[in-house]
Amino acid sequence: MGMFDHVSIGVKDLERSRRFYDALLAPLGYERLSNFDGTVGYGADGPAFWVSEVERPVPADRRSGLHFCFTAPSEESVNAFHAAGIANGGEDNGPPGIRPDYGQFYYAAFIIDPDGYRLEAFFHKEE
Repeated sequence: MGMFDHVSIGVKDLERSRRFYDALLAPLGYERLSNFDGTVGYGADGPAFWVSEVERPVPADRRSGLHFCFTAPSEESVNAFHAAGIANGGEDNGPPGIRPDYGQFYYAAFIIDPDGYRLEAFFHKEE
């Protein structure tokens, strides 16, 4: 059993975020599974990442340490996550590659979404 059941974030423009997250999460095997009342939910078996249009989203703060890391099934999916993020309004925050500071098999890429949330896709690369 995982530690968290789900995570929710608030955004300024749900339609913009829907387009962004639909594209960003698809290469990782996650899809939009729920749509209701200004909220969408993403996951594989059930929604675990919720995005809602809210009046006062958390202000973006790149130095806060807050980020969300999604597990990826392959290096190629990490690469596609990064490319989709850039192509859909995200900002590069670290290209795909091995992160030796995190571990010799830690393959990851980093994106900042249109609302300033810091996102990561991670794959444990074998030797």
